[in-house]
Amino acid sequence: MESGEWRKSIISQLQARNKRETSSFQDIITFQSRLFDNVNTLKNENLQLTLANERIRYSNTESILSNTGSGNEKIQALEQKILNQQEELTSLHRRRGESAQQIINLNAKVHDLEKSLQAKDIVISENTAVIASLRAEIQMYETNMTELQGLNQMLRDEHQALQIAFAAIEDKLRKAQDENRSLVERLIKYKAKDADKMNEENEHFLKKKSDKVRKELEEAAREGGSRSSGSSSEDKIMDSMPYYATALPTKVGLRFDAHDGEVNAVKWSPTDRIVATGGADRKVKLWDVSKCTVENKGTLVGSNAGVMSVDFDSTGAYIVGASNDFASRVWTVGDQRLRHTLTGHSGKVMAAKFLGEPTKVITGSHDRTLKIWDLRSRMCTETKFAGSSCNDLVTSDGAGSTIISGHFDKRIRFWDIRTEMSANHIMLQGKVTSLDLSRDSNYLLACVRDDTIQLIDLRMNTIVRSFSHESFKVGCDWSRAAFGPAGRLLAVGAADGAAYVWNTHSGRLEAILKDHSSAVTAVSWHPQSGLLASVDRGKRAIVWGDL
Repeated sequence: MESGEWRKSIISQLQARNKRETSSFQDIITFQSRLFDNVNTLKNENLQLTLANERIRYSNTESILSNTGSGNEKIQALEQKILNQQEELTSLHRRRGESAQQIINLNAKVHDLEKSLQAKDIVISENTAVIASLRAEIQMYETNMTELQGLNQMLRDEHQALQIAFAAIEDKLRKAQDENRSLVERLIKYKAKDADKMNEENEHFLKKKSDKVRKELEEAAREGGSRSSGSSSEDKIMDSMPYYATALPTKVGLRFDAHDGEVNAVKWSPTDRIVATGGADRKVKLWDVSKCTVENKGTLVGSNAGVMSVDFDSTGAYIVGASNDFASRVWTVGDQRLRHTLTGHSGKVMAAKFLGEPTKVITGSHDRTLKIWDLRSRMCTETKFAGSSCNDLVTSDGAGSTIISGHFDKRIRFWDIRTEMSANHIMLQGKVTSLDLSRDSNYLLACVRDDTIQLIDLRMNTIVRSFSHESFKVGCDWSRAAFGPAGRLLAVGAADGAAYVWNTHSGRLEAILKDHSSAVTAVSWHPQSGLLASVDRGKRAIVWGDL
């Protein structure tokens, strides 16, 4: 309906209602007017009769005085006439009283009708005000609708432009993926050739070694074969065997309270037997376990909220901590001084790692961005927009040219620092809580909120194994899993206060290390000794293995 028509419709409805409500009182008003006319007429008649009566009395008096001798018949006739006039006057007074009562009643009705009409006038005025406000509101909505239509058209244009850009980028991505696939296939072929060559060289070396040992044994047998020379030969045979990972830690080596509250992160130093922990008490603490006891080597302060992750650089001289106060901080381990405070995120910083060298740091935050920091210039050099909250990240090679991030939207994203956008991604079945990279950078470990651990072959970008157990439940959104020193084992904490250890080659559950009384949040393997450190939400830290 157009703007003019609805106004005419409202006016016509109001006129019809006014006519309908006043027509029922029209007869009463007309009848009252007639009664007033009758009363006035009767008053005039009464006045005339009164005058006539007075004139008659006056004439009768004069006639009586002048005609004292007139007959009784004339007097009686006059008296009868006066009596009739008085009766008529009485009836007129009665009718006048009745008319006056009717007038009073009609006046009361008119008064009630005037009140009703006044109330309806008030309602009409209120409705008129409401109509005016509705008109203004309609005008405002029409203006907003016009603006929204313009904005919608602009968004459509932008969407169309983005679709075109997306199609072009998708074509580039498809070509890059094809090129990457061919490069991976070539790399696999070259690695297979290298492996064959290495196996051949190992077989040749072992054969030479075994021939040499056999000759020594024969010489020793010929010379009488002393017990000590036999033991030395056995040691040489053991030395010729290939080296595998350290034995599985099954017993508690040390147990201590690390923080005044939840412990969110744990990390071993790459060079010493020093373990770093980060807690909800806003501190990073360093613990020396080299003497089979726990010694607090220092407390790193400066954070204004709970510390969510810690990481050493490759030399063990620097440590970086990510905090819930939207910032990350870098300390020197030797003097335990705060060197850098990296601010710029607008959400909790869940992960911070050194990017290939001690002068570069990569951080991931709940504000759905990754930031690369140059510590020499003390500034953010690049921001990558991931589109989802980042819970953890790793760098896939020593130079730090490739970054892998795990996100709230169940995706693992791969980033090349030379480009702005994500190269590709892997979709999982739950939120990604942590990532860890094998030492040869060929395999990625992802802890997922669907209570599974996923092993991903980065050479093919495919999931090669999934680890789960009926009693294993991921305890929090930042639960950290970790590879063992040689990649043969993996460990992860669970909600039931245990650390679960799986064999990455066979997929078998090797051990359930149960000693915590609350959910285990993070674990870390010592890179040389194979000791396992685990921390929980009840301030407890445990070192597993023989110290």
